[in-house]
Amino acid sequence: MTTQESGAWTPPARPDWLARVNEEGRGMDIASLVPLRPTELIESAMATTGLADFGKDEWREPFEVLVKAINEEAELNLFGRLMTRSDLLIWLRERLAIEEAYRRHPEIEDEVLDAPVFIVGQARSGTSILFELLSGDSQFGAPANWEIMFPCPPPEAATYRDDPRIPKAHHLLTQWHRVAPSFLAMHELGATIPNECKVAMNCTFVTDNLTGLFQIPGYYQWLMQADLHVPYAYYKRMLKLLQWKNPRRHWLLKSPSHIESLPVLFEVFPDARVVYAHRDPVKARASVAHLLGTLYWMRSDKPFDAASFERLMTPEAYAASLNRVIDQIESGEIPRAQLHDFLFADLMRDPLDAISRLYDAMAMAFPDQGRQAVADYLAHKPRGKFGQNVYSLGERDQIARERAIFARYQSFHKVPDEV
Repeated sequence: MTTQESGAWTPPARPDWLARVNEEGRGMDIASLVPLRPTELIESAMATTGLADFGKDEWREPFEVLVKAINEEAELNLFGRLMTRSDLLIWLRERLAIEEAYRRHPEIEDEVLDAPVFIVGQARSGTSILFELLSGDSQFGAPANWEIMFPCPPPEAATYRDDPRIPKAHHLLTQWHRVAPSFLAMHELGATIPNECKVAMNCTFVTDNLTGLFQIPGYYQWLMQADLHVPYAYYKRMLKLLQWKNPRRHWLLKSPSHIESLPVLFEVFPDARVVYAHRDPVKARASVAHLLGTLYWMRSDKPFDAASFERLMTPEAYAASLNRVIDQIESGEIPRAQLHDFLFADLMRDPLDAISRLYDAMAMAFPDQGRQAVADYLAHKPRGKFGQNVYSLGERDQIARERAIFARYQSFHKVPDEV
């Protein structure tokens, strides 16, 4: 029986070293040994950097709500508290360093982010593979994990590929694979791998990425009412800093969750080009409970309520999110001319042609170098890179019911049936 059918989730076995560490922690006052208190964390970040300016105070409320929810709801084990304290301090120091860079060099604000390209879409719709294919084009620049984690001093073009921060970031990022070895099969992490926008927004403390690290319903409820202009505006500030000494002609950015906030994205990035990846939602809608369960299990022994999560992922709820984007297009909240539909079916049928037509739609030249990079990638793509059917689609009647629920989405975006 699958997770989706049973509403249960079975955690993977912990590595022996980690199981022993956490077992020792059960007899300790780990909350005192590894404190997660807002004031103390802030003071520690200032003491280790010698800096005191975090910028506008709009980060403080979400930071306090987050830390409160972690302490009261996440039930972290010993190593989970260590990982979390490390993360919180990295994000606080990141803000301090960014503000100091802008204080010393106010000209960074003059940097122009020329028509960035954002890739968005539902899960398993081809966003990741498209991100990898386009990133081979030298006119694009995607933010690497290491520069997101340690953006200061601002990366420089001459040392971008051998910056001393790379091994430090790589060690911290691949720690996730050592803590939960099964995670590597779900998501590869590394210092030079590009990451999603919502991860870069961690230092704003206003991002749904945080709800993927901890079971914190209190923070989730706060986030649902938050002003998302705050994290988007700060992300823009970060991108300006990252390109200051390492220019990018066009940023290539990605996060599926942007579909929940496209009007805000276009307000903050008015000349953005958004590639909206589409796939038959009956086929694409697969439970991510296994991924979330593993992420939570890295830091906590608290049982994962997979059944509760599945109730948030009903076909009706999923369709409502997709239809909301259609409403925003029809009302003019989203500039239709800057939103470019990209069909997974076209990618599967003829990848090079599909991407060539995407460039045409965006009024961008598809250079020979980029075309060759795509061809080389496709020639060496790992088996199954475009996705495999690893979940049950349900009975014929269930498929028919879901087909009706997703009819408006498929009709509007001309998304063909796969099943």
